[in-house]
Amino acid sequence: MDIKLKVLEAMKKAGAPVNAGKIVELTGLERKDVDKAMKQLKEESAIESPKRCYWQPK
Repeated sequence: MDIKLKVLEAMKKAGAPVNAGKIVELTGLERKDVDKAMKQLKEESAIESPKRCYWQPK
């Protein structure tokens, strides 16, 4: 599975806005991979930030 999809799935399963550290915890991916995937998801407008440093799917 694509890393971006794993990150998005983890956000959906969390059911609340999460930070990158929580996504690392939920997925077991490396932090650098999560950060890169989140950056791409932000550029694609697939995720939004309801509060500083926390993200959720749109």
